[in-house]
Amino acid sequence: MTSFPSLRAARAALISGIAATALTGCMGAGTTAPQLPSANFVANQEGPGEEYIIGPLDELQIFVWRNPELGGKVQVRPDGRITTPLITDMPAVGKTPTMLQQDIKLALSQYITDPIVSVIVTSFNSTFSQQVRVVGATEKPASIPYRANMTVLDAMIAVGGLGDYAAGNKARLVRFDKGSGKQHEYALRLNDLIKRGDIKANVKLQPGDVIIIPESMF
Repeated sequence: MTSFPSLRAARAALISGIAATALTGCMGAGTTAPQLPSANFVANQEGPGEEYIIGPLDELQIFVWRNPELGGKVQVRPDGRITTPLITDMPAVGKTPTMLQQDIKLALSQYITDPIVSVIVTSFNSTFSQQVRVVGATEKPASIPYRANMTVLDAMIAVGGLGDYAAGNKARLVRFDKGSGKQHEYALRLNDLIKRGDIKANVKLQPGDVIIIPESMF
């Protein structure tokens, strides 16, 4: 007959094994996401961002040199197209201003010789691909228009900082890689950045980034 001490020892070993397995599972589920390289609070050298992509409802100013009547102010329709004198229903959404001006130049070449065209975006109603979104435990979750050399610190200032119960050092940045077509997730240390002023916790943002801030469990 098995003695009671032996049963207790076996039970203790079983419980220890279950606990160890659970702990290992938790560690696997909570594997630390990779971190992005840090960015300075003020860029050493300002540089241009990616060229703006025209979106629905953006307002454009179109200039045609020596033919002002062929240009003017137009708004991109919800269907993504524009109409100007001599041009009907030209697709504009998804193009840069440079691409659109080349398309307009090609269309006008049927009527005038070597047209010189310029396109300027005068009112930005950017699509999500041109915004940075901050959601979760923050003072005011928002979509922020991206600008060149924008950092996480800039985004957090725009949304009023962390909420009272934010787990800032567990925040994540979700980024879509156009090259690979895959979505990647990176760890952020917002508590260190905002409350401790740790410059190494500041990282550069890209258009379309999403910052997710969870609430603390305690």
